[in-house]
Amino acid sequence: MEPTFRVFIIVNRPRHDVFEAVADPKELSAYFTTGGAGARLEQGQTVTWDFADFPGAFPVDVTEVVPDEKIVFHWKANEPGTDYQLQVTMNFTEVEPGRTKVEVAEAGWHTTDAARQASYGNCMGWAQMLAALKMW
Repeated sequence: MEPTFRVFIIVNRPRHDVFEAVADPKELSAYFTTGGAGARLEQGQTVTWDFADFPGAFPVDVTEVVPDEKIVFHWKANEPGTDYQLQVTMNFTEVEPGRTKVEVAEAGWHTTDAARQASYGNCMGWAQMLAALKMW
């Protein structure tokens, strides 16, 4: 079975504000892409994300954006010795006025032990991103 995961958090902010905290590079760079986000997440664009704790620019190929609802992108799996893409889907759902559920799912991992270990690292990273988003 292909490793895949889904993490979520509830943020006590309106859905539009939460969506913008991810889509807007200035906002995202303040709490997640601490080395900088190259551009706004817009459908059909390739942007770069840089992380202070993992230096180097990571290309992010944005394939779908539904304003205030969904962002889908592809990026390279960090499985050593391989070269394939993962799909990340972020959903933004208003659970009640002023409260937003943010869910991140990542899929496409190979079924090797190395891929499984790498997926655990990414799962941890997305959980940390959501916690930082909530605090931001």
